[in-house]
Amino acid sequence: MPNVRRRALTACVLPALLFGAAAPAFAHAPRPVERPEPALAVVLLLIAAVGYAAGIARLRPHVHARRELAARAAAFTAGWLALALALLSPLDAAAGRSFAAHMVQHEILMLIAAPLLVLGRGLPTLLWALPHDARKSVGHLTKRRGVRSFWNGLTTPVSAWLLHGAALWLWHAPPFFNAALADGALHHWQHATFFVSALLFWHALLRHGAQGARGAAIFYLFTTTVHTGVLGALITFARTPLYAPFDYGLLQPGSLTPLEDQQLGGLIMWVPGALVYVGAALTLLARWLRESSQPDGVLPR
Repeated sequence: MPNVRRRALTACVLPALLFGAAAPAFAHAPRPVERPEPALAVVLLLIAAVGYAAGIARLRPHVHARRELAARAAAFTAGWLALALALLSPLDAAAGRSFAAHMVQHEILMLIAAPLLVLGRGLPTLLWALPHDARKSVGHLTKRRGVRSFWNGLTTPVSAWLLHGAALWLWHAPPFFNAALADGALHHWQHATFFVSALLFWHALLRHGAQGARGAAIFYLFTTTVHTGVLGALITFARTPLYAPFDYGLLQPGSLTPLEDQQLGGLIMWVPGALVYVGAALTLLARWLRESSQPDGVLPR
């Protein structure tokens, strides 16, 4: 437990120090906004949609609980649509002109799309889309000791919590955030880091929560609520704009000032983001209490 506490303290304190130290130096760095091209996102979304549909079609004869399979497909579809909204809608263009819009985009990726895709069992279903021999080869690969150990270590709650927290803090430090805005390839990498770390985070917590370790899952959700709230508060109460590359000249007259736009973005991270984490924690807690009240020998539905 002491090692876990030390790692948790390091994950929270070091990024906060970096954020605070770097903000004054980079707050007013003039850099142009370069929006990444959507072609890659379109291709990946199409591959995911076609692959998932093929996987569901192959799974259907092997699954007796059709309602569960339908619910899984509905969750994946909702997550896929959330990804399309974040990456292909006018929101993506607005994210180049407004920090608040940028925060909405990031929150959709991490707090809506990621958990829905995890609930939809995206990766296992996509594997079913592979030909039989390829699927068998992947199965043998995942059973190798090194691969299994790496994956298990990556998806433990504490590892996923640390990775997700580090991604949030480091990419919102002004030098890294501004650099991502000014470089399309780096911006792709930023979005990928947010999204993949969120997938690992929700996968680890939902999996361990379903296996009975709901106390640990609730703890990590609560601590994520706290540290993301602190990050949102730092952004909200900053006295000067920290993220200079936004092209505020494209905003309509009478719209928010750069500082007001930043404050709104911080509030979006702070309040709606916290509500999602708290809601997930309360859902796990309610299920935990309901199952603990079941008589011995009675399995919960």
